[in-house]
Amino acid sequence: MLLAVDVGNTNVVFALFEGRTIKARWRIATDPRRTGDEYAVWLMQLLEIEGFSRDVVDQIIISTVVPRALHNLEVLADKYFKVPALVAGIAPVDYGMEIDVDEPRSLGADRAVNAIAAHAKYPGDLIVVDFGTATTFDVIDFNGAYKGGSIAPGLNLSLDALVGNTAKLPRIAIESPRTDSVIGRNTEDQMLIGVFWGYVAMMEGLIARMRAEIGRPAKVIATGGLAILFQKHTSLFDAVDADLTLEGMAILAEKAHRA
Repeated sequence: MLLAVDVGNTNVVFALFEGRTIKARWRIATDPRRTGDEYAVWLMQLLEIEGFSRDVVDQIIISTVVPRALHNLEVLADKYFKVPALVAGIAPVDYGMEIDVDEPRSLGADRAVNAIAAHAKYPGDLIVVDFGTATTFDVIDFNGAYKGGSIAPGLNLSLDALVGNTAKLPRIAIESPRTDSVIGRNTEDQMLIGVFWGYVAMMEGLIARMRAEIGRPAKVIATGGLAILFQKHTSLFDAVDADLTLEGMAILAEKAHRA
């Protein structure tokens, strides 16, 4: 079985695959100081709870946007699973797609594996929106080439900046607005309206401009934790695919196994 490890700026997600099917997944806060031994204590217990032995893992792939976290995860793979970790974007796990931007090597691994999975699953030109610590918008053409994109502050990051830099505004939870009105009657509602509907307006504007620039119909695929929240209030997305990043990693691991 494949153990995929997706290291984001906020969380690390571990997913156990049988073929292309996720059998179990676990999440832990990203901390580059966490050692391979600490990961092992946590992960071995969770494997056992789900009824799996460490021996079922015969392949490990890591995708990371936090370079300092990589070494300790490689230690986890070598020491506790006796498997050398594959790293997305590093031979023999090259992306295998054209990256048509000014600095191809600067493309984050998460965005690359999203593009690979999206092209494999959805035909035509695509815009992939990934809601993470930052919200990324990525354009993949009908041939599977990565053409570029944009990066915006994530919703929680925007809210933290708003609360952290004002004296009287309270901390609120990100949730669906109680009404579709954009005229709030109290401070909390006004903050939620500004953050939520302001974010929707930003997405609508960027996606419309991207589609116009592409010049062909383009599907919008959303992934990341907050995608479902926005799906309820906008028709922007043609599909919400929560496992896009992990599935891209599984595709890369398959290619490496066949090579």
